[in-house]
Amino acid sequence: MTEKLYDLDAYASEFDAVVLSCEPDHDGTYRVVLDKTLFFPEEGGQTPDTGILGAANVIDVQIDKQNIITHFTDSELKVGSDIHGKIDFEHRYSNMQNHTGEHIFSGYAHSIYGCTNVGFHLSDSIVTMDYDKQLTDEEISHLEKLTNEAIFQNIPVICEYPAPEKLETLDYRSKKELSGAVRIVTITDVDICACCAPHVKSTIEVGMLKVISSQNYKGGTRLSILCGRRAFENYKSVYSQADDVSHLLSIKQNEVSETVAKLLEERNSLLSKVKTLQERILMQQIAGVDPAAENVVLFVEEAEPVVMRNSVNALTASHPGYCGVFNGNDTDGYSFIIGSSQKDCRDFLNSIREKIPVKGGGKPEMVQGSVKISASVLRNIF
Repeated sequence: MTEKLYDLDAYASEFDAVVLSCEPDHDGTYRVVLDKTLFFPEEGGQTPDTGILGAANVIDVQIDKQNIITHFTDSELKVGSDIHGKIDFEHRYSNMQNHTGEHIFSGYAHSIYGCTNVGFHLSDSIVTMDYDKQLTDEEISHLEKLTNEAIFQNIPVICEYPAPEKLETLDYRSKKELSGAVRIVTITDVDICACCAPHVKSTIEVGMLKVISSQNYKGGTRLSILCGRRAFENYKSVYSQADDVSHLLSIKQNEVSETVAKLLEERNSLLSKVKTLQERILMQQIAGVDPAAENVVLFVEEAEPVVMRNSVNALTASHPGYCGVFNGNDTDGYSFIIGSSQKDCRDFLNSIREKIPVKGGGKPEMVQGSVKISASVLRNIF
């Protein structure tokens, strides 16, 4: 097995090792095995470390059941040679902050609400946790508050391989049955969990934890969180956007939500009035159509789909052929709804396709879609 230097010191960033093997892979990369490594592999739901081995870039790191760690590099390394490696510690430390933050949150979720963490993924951008029970917004907020209080208390984070007799006495969390040497991460009075990943030395290094989203998932709850630098960067982005909106609306930041709600209410009221006016205009056009006409086509700009549909229904009540309403202009194209009380509109749509490119479909009594052609051509078709 490969000696795991990251177990000895999670804060080390450089190391020396011997290249045991280097084989070309199918995608042009090389599979490199060392006698020891600082590179944490993709394991336990966490993305692997990145960095360099000599002059070669490490693209991926994987571990097999025999605990042999394989580094995928973009260039070949000489077998038997001594190699100097360096991990991207900023990436490593970000993962450490977020993984420790997840342990604190999941520890409280387990002890307070009886939740089991049945899924975990730590990507390069966010942490996702799946729990087997549904949590309310109030419960999630409570867990978030407790987690940040634990972070601020500067509690030591202890990573160790307990002796078998000690391991038997520990009540620790684990997503699967484990055998052999088990690495335990302990945060006193908060959580005890089996985990293979590097962690920070103290909860204070997590900085903060923020729940970004929550949803019901497979009968339980899926949460996304950010910790440390990632949480700070997210806060900067959200604050900047809120600041921009407050300036655009000439209001204070704490008034954004209430003001936007009022604006949406006003917008919906205006849209309702616009729909009413659009329908009146189309009904006036319909009133001017020759009652003896079999097929009818009307053109309008910026009409809502419901207005178009109501207009088509009004036309089909008085005209036995194909009745269409086209919304748009010759430059940008048209969306359309075509209906008929006596004929199959799909046949008409297929006949149009023989002449011009058109997208759409529907039922015998009504079809809809879009087309980019001039109004004069469409009139000729009708």
